[in-house]
Amino acid sequence: MYPLTKSRAKPAVPIGGAYRLIDVPMSNCLNSGISKVYILTQFNSASLNRHLARTYNFGNGIMYGGNGFVEVLAATQTPGQGGKEWFQGTADAVRQYSWLFNDVKNKDVEDIVILAGDHLYRMDYMKFVEAHRESNADITVGTLPLDEVRASDFGLMKIDSSGRIVEFTEKPKGDALQAMKVDTTILGLTAAEAEAKPFIASMGIYVFKKSMLVKFLDDDYPEDNDFGGEIIPKASADGARVQAYLFNDYWEDIGTMKSFFEANLALAKDPPNFEFYNAEAPIYTSPRFLPPAKIERCHVKDSIISHGAALADCSVEESIVGLRSRVEAGTKIKRTMIIGADFYESEEKRKAILAAGGVPVGIGENTIIENAIIDKNARVGKNCVITNKDNIEDLADEERGVFIRNGIVTILRNCTIPDGTVI
Repeated sequence: MYPLTKSRAKPAVPIGGAYRLIDVPMSNCLNSGISKVYILTQFNSASLNRHLARTYNFGNGIMYGGNGFVEVLAATQTPGQGGKEWFQGTADAVRQYSWLFNDVKNKDVEDIVILAGDHLYRMDYMKFVEAHRESNADITVGTLPLDEVRASDFGLMKIDSSGRIVEFTEKPKGDALQAMKVDTTILGLTAAEAEAKPFIASMGIYVFKKSMLVKFLDDDYPEDNDFGGEIIPKASADGARVQAYLFNDYWEDIGTMKSFFEANLALAKDPPNFEFYNAEAPIYTSPRFLPPAKIERCHVKDSIISHGAALADCSVEESIVGLRSRVEAGTKIKRTMIIGADFYESEEKRKAILAAGGVPVGIGENTIIENAIIDKNARVGKNCVITNKDNIEDLADEERGVFIRNGIVTILRNCTIPDGTVI
């Protein structure tokens, strides 16, 4: 997802106009009654840490119950040779902090849920844990049912009649793909659903028995750094009970620029694939004291306009307009994500900037933007055209503040696009 991750960790990337990716698993934890949460960070974690501190604290009225907590665990040096290295993967990150499992506040914990920070979905993790316990599994893998069109893009699994995982295959094609078909009625699908979706893929989320997780990390597979590609397949082959848990609802992996872009725009559809608000299971985020969006004489269609945005005499279609965004008269925005700004510029300051020949924060007059992402605090001038007119697939022009990934133009955070620029 570079360049959006140039100055922030992936879980800190904004989504849906007012949220961060980390808000999804965090909210799922809180709504599921999981109150002891560790967040392992490494790369560009400053904004992520700041968001977590502002959002998930007792002062916001979010209750963890009893001795619950949310703690950030950054990569750090520890005694021994292994402690001098960065996290080498998800499993290695957990391994380097596995001593916390024996901490006094975790002594009664029986199971560990391992989650990813770049997925969009709503899930009750306690049902996941309950299924894990009922099957007496050592590991339970969250899985998705898939049709044949999508299946070849994922790592697939086969199960036996009890739902136990017996085989793993990475992105199979042709006959190898057909060999991975399973009877998904075993996991709870109807006969019709099972016929339409005869494959299962990993969601990249897991439940481990705490004792077995420590054993796998420290004793059995001390050199392996990845859960999905190394530890879990090996544990299954060595006789561990690895069970599948089926999640048959909306789920999107937002690991690439294209998937991130399309998932965001899909939020503005009617009806959307995913709703951030649900009375019984809301998605939380940082509280902000911003005025409502101000929209003057605009054409707005199938779009999300976030708090504090100001739009005047412009057109916005199939787009996300983020916090404190400013879009001026005559501008046309289509299939675009404007992430917004961290601050307001007063009218006096904006006039002074314009008088000096500069570009204020936001989108200037008579500009056309389509199929683009405008990152935070970007300044896009008047009479610009940002449409990838030459249909370039990939381009990196960091000096100008312009990247193109999968044909999607991204304007970098804090950069300035001068008046009249054509991209």
